[in-house]
Amino acid sequence: MPRKKTISCIFCGRTVDQGAQLVPSPAGDAAVCIDCVEAIHGMIEGNEADARATGRPMDGNIADVPKPKEIKDFLDRYVIGQDEAKRYLAVAVYNHYKRLLQPETDDDVDIEKSNIILVGPTGTGKTLLAKTIARLLDVPFTIVDATVLTQAGYVGEDIESLLTRLLQAADYDVDKAQRGIVFIDEIDKIGRKGDNPSITRDVSGEGVQQGLLKLLEGSVVLVPPQGGRKHPEQKMIAVDTKNILFICGGAFEGIEQKVAHRLNSRVVGYATDNKVRRIRPEDFIKYVAPQDLKSYGLIPEIIGRLPVITHLEALDRDALLRVLTEPRNAITRQYEKLFAMDGVALTFAPDCLEYIVDKAVEFKLGARGLRSIVETIMVDAMFEVPSKGEKEYTVTREYARERVEAAHLEAASV
Repeated sequence: MPRKKTISCIFCGRTVDQGAQLVPSPAGDAAVCIDCVEAIHGMIEGNEADARATGRPMDGNIADVPKPKEIKDFLDRYVIGQDEAKRYLAVAVYNHYKRLLQPETDDDVDIEKSNIILVGPTGTGKTLLAKTIARLLDVPFTIVDATVLTQAGYVGEDIESLLTRLLQAADYDVDKAQRGIVFIDEIDKIGRKGDNPSITRDVSGEGVQQGLLKLLEGSVVLVPPQGGRKHPEQKMIAVDTKNILFICGGAFEGIEQKVAHRLNSRVVGYATDNKVRRIRPEDFIKYVAPQDLKSYGLIPEIIGRLPVITHLEALDRDALLRVLTEPRNAITRQYEKLFAMDGVALTFAPDCLEYIVDKAVEFKLGARGLRSIVETIMVDAMFEVPSKGEKEYTVTREYARERVEAAHLEAASV
């Protein structure tokens, strides 16, 4: 009588008698044990995590990179309007991936990066665009504020701290960080303070711009991994910024006047340009050009290293109303979730939403002003409703108006 063959794991060789739980193959008498399956699964997950961290698609194929239209569609879920800025950002991010994946050829063509500068009033979505892009990307991404930067040797943060943040986002893996993206917010706050020479140095304005030149252009920078002055004994890390994409954003308050002056500067005598006449004052931001940034206080060298200039338009009433309700992370949805955690179904009446938008337009704070208004309206309800045991709560226009007026009266009485 033939001896029955003992089935064992094809990886580790263990049998059932040795405590292995085998998963038989439907194609034959081969099997693999549960322990080996879990080990293989862990290896696959580890490889995927490494691929995500390095900022490259899993197989290094450009076909796996999200296309510009897909990137814009993703931005549309969270940010209302600003189609032109979204298109510029989508193309820049897509090209950044292509630069990272460009094959080594003999044609001596090296794709260079195109840093971007976003110009737009406060509350139009510059920082929100950057944060939303960060959700989608498979490269290290960090958002830094230019207002805290000073020239080397002065109180404040060193310019190299921008790359320290990027290193932290990449878990101090230099190769990953060198393929990352840095969003520099409030870039307009480091504008040159004036053209007149002074006995004092402009260490937080033009001095910062001069320090940023080497980062934007692409050079090897020595970065303190834990910050600059607090740990002088630390060993510096060399980071090459050649493949780091820089996106800058700023409100540039009052730049419309400089655009208007430039557009009207050629109008002499009776030769009036009818095209310039037809431009509305609120549309001047659409015509922003490098020379306007120069008149605002950015030095020509840094403007040349930010070749892509795009604008964000001020949100009108209809756009603000959409911001309240349409994005996945809309303000009204956030408050509905807060109340739902107490078992209360929150509803905003349509006329209440219109009242909130009217107040936001009146205050001229853009989308950022919507939250302060809604918070002013909802603070009393959030204080009282959880204790009442109600299952439904509707915010009416009358209630919203009372709360806003009461808040203003209290502020006036102080």
